[in-house]
Amino acid sequence: MDSFIVRYCFAASIALAISAVPASAVEQNCRFIPAKPDREACYKRQEEDLAAKRKPAAAAAESTTLETLRQLRQDDDAVYRSINNICRGC
Repeated sequence: MDSFIVRYCFAASIALAISAVPASAVEQNCRFIPAKPDREACYKRQEEDLAAKRKPAAAAAESTTLETLRQLRQDDDAVYRSINNICRGC
């Protein structure tokens, strides 16, 4: 029982440590670069990285939305087919 609690606490602390690092921490590193061209290059790299991360997420969200709509349509068709087989005037 105690080893389970220790493992659970360890896993929870690791998860907390990973999620506690804010995304803005990476952005603040550029702010402290004294040379303006280097600082601007750093900001540009960050923008490119951020844009690259957002593109696949948007495409994946769109495909999952289409798949969800397609699945809902198939479910609706199955329900309509089953309703048509019910005798209403018997």
